[in-house]
Amino acid sequence: MAKLLQIDFDGVLNTYCGNYNENEIPNPREGVKDFLEKLSQTYRIEIFTVRNKKSIFNWLLKYELDQYIYDISNTKNPYASIIIDDRALNFNGDFNKTLEEIFSFSPHWKN
Repeated sequence: MAKLLQIDFDGVLNTYCGNYNENEIPNPREGVKDFLEKLSQTYRIEIFTVRNKKSIFNWLLKYELDQYIYDISNTKNPYASIIIDDRALNFNGDFNKTLEEIFSFSPHWKN
């Protein structure tokens, strides 16, 4: 069975830029279809989001991305092999370096 990969929805798969509106979902990011297609060849892809799962499913259908997605969740899955998120840091074992990264952190869409 393929390993599970979790991807945050807003800010990773779509063009979210910090202005959350539960009734309006931003368009897909350029290249997202190829990205998901390549990942789906090796991983089971699960989306995690604070949004309503039915809204996400309809968005996936609209942009013909549903075929690449295994599941949609409102929580991060502790069994995921990899998690992709626009608001995360990778801990490398060094607390001082991690503190520096925390205090200088900004999601890509704020740069």
